[in-house]
Amino acid sequence: MQIAAELAPGSRPSLATRAPLKFARQHLLSKDLHFWLTRTGLDTAPLGRRLKSPPAPPVLDDGRYRAALTAGTPDRRPMFTRLTDDRGTWADGTTERLDAPILATGYRPHLPYLAGLDGTLDPAGRPHHRDGTSPAHPGLECVGLEWQRSPSSNTLRGVGRDAARAARRLAARAPRA
Repeated sequence: MQIAAELAPGSRPSLATRAPLKFARQHLLSKDLHFWLTRTGLDTAPLGRRLKSPPAPPVLDDGRYRAALTAGTPDRRPMFTRLTDDRGTWADGTTERLDAPILATGYRPHLPYLAGLDGTLDPAGRPHHRDGTSPAHPGLECVGLEWQRSPSSNTLRGVGRDAARAARRLAARAPRA
């Protein structure tokens, strides 16, 4: 959303998403939401194991992104069904020339290559794990998953903690020379 809104003044961006966007206030009591998440400890609270399915992350907004979307700059569409070299095909079958597709895809895991490892994925295609560790395959660790351990697990400010934890667990499994 942020990239599309910044491009809008000089172009006609379209925002293709799997679901309508949800917005959350960027600032509360004149402080950034990240400040409050860190200050209260919610940023690192191990809440992920308590969630059956993680909530979709909202767009943190000070009001301008919602206003831009309401104004149609960018326009929001359902996700395209196909991309070729210079064209996108939308769900209704129409195609359109795309000058510069920007794929921001790191927000939801898509791991079909793990389907061959029995017990690794749930029916929705998400990895079975406890705090990032696969119960079905010792030594298989995940990092960067939504709500893996905490609300920040799939963010730049949180993935490092989960990666360090995974590295410690893998190091503990390594044979001693």
